[in-house]
Amino acid sequence: MSPHNEAKLGDIAKNVIMPGDPKRVQFIADHYLKNPVLVNDVRGILAYTGTYKNKKVTVMASGMGMPSMGIYATELFKVYDVEKIIRVGTCGSLKKEIKIADIILADSAYTNSNYAYALTGKHINTVNADKTLNKNIEKKSKELGYQITKARINTSDIFYTEFRDKSIEKNNCAAVEMETFCLLFIAKHLKKKAASILTVSDSLVSKEKELTPKEREKNLKKAIVLALESL
Repeated sequence: MSPHNEAKLGDIAKNVIMPGDPKRVQFIADHYLKNPVLVNDVRGILAYTGTYKNKKVTVMASGMGMPSMGIYATELFKVYDVEKIIRVGTCGSLKKEIKIADIILADSAYTNSNYAYALTGKHINTVNADKTLNKNIEKKSKELGYQITKARINTSDIFYTEFRDKSIEKNNCAAVEMETFCLLFIAKHLKKKAASILTVSDSLVSKEKELTPKEREKNLKKAIVLALESL
């Protein structure tokens, strides 16, 4: 057990799917896992363990933002000896060619946050996803007939901003969200594996209408299946 997770050792699988929203965790457990068991609900951060195609899988929420992701990813890797985490979330497009409902596989993440410095004392602002895990996700996407885009993601500390950070453009970020850098950095720091599969829910550069909650759920199904198949 940990301060934020009441699951016992062995309750959590070596492979974890990690959405941000606890309700999305409930949806995945109800619709995709066989015999799901609730193993954590501390602070409303749900975690269910079940099987997918006879393989043990845990789905657990990360909450919003890098501080929250950092807590849960660290404890999963260090306390529960998790080997792989795939984030399944949403993002906002930063490029006109990246359309709403597109699926992005993060090949790397850039941030202007000091998260890495606060953790390690090193000024690191870019981190790559695990190559082996990403290759498997790409392979599975082709088998499933899914069109995905590999791209660099900007992970931001802030959702509402009045400042345009030019470093985001300089680093060729295709979309923005709030958790991926943290997950990838912690995985690399702890010699584990992590990836991030994101569905574009809105655009910061076009007038495309953002997805409704129901549309998000429908479009996220592809990312969920892709993540489960890849593990």
